[in-house]
Amino acid sequence: QLQLVESGGGLVQPGGSLRLSCAASGFTLDYYTIGWFRQAPGKEREGVSCISKSDGSTYYADSVQGRFTLSRDDAKNVEYLQMNSLKPEDTAVYFCAAVHKTIRARCVPASFDSWGQGTQVTVSS
Repeated sequence: QLQLVESGGGLVQPGGSLRLSCAASGFTLDYYTIGWFRQAPGKEREGVSCISKSDGSTYYADSVQGRFTLSRDDAKNVEYLQMNSLKPEDTAVYFCAAVHKTIRARCVPASFDSWGQGTQVTVSS
């Protein structure tokens, strides 16, 4: 059974950093396109960053470009989202999601079919 579990969220001051983890079980991350999404209260879920195993591309939303970085630990089967220079507008529930690499996915929620439960990130002084 394919499962994703996010962790690493919390409360951080503006300008601070957090690293979110997305631990996968039941499948190998290397065969899947992985995306990070976020949803703030009253707003639609939006794509933050995605790494495609279909074409090798990496996407970052304009709002996080230069501040957020994807990485992966293949041995642990964990995908990370390093978030630096956090801003209050980064406050949201963050989700990781996966779709098999045979599906050419855009970094939008509708392209992904497996989701974690989310982790809260709050940026506030």
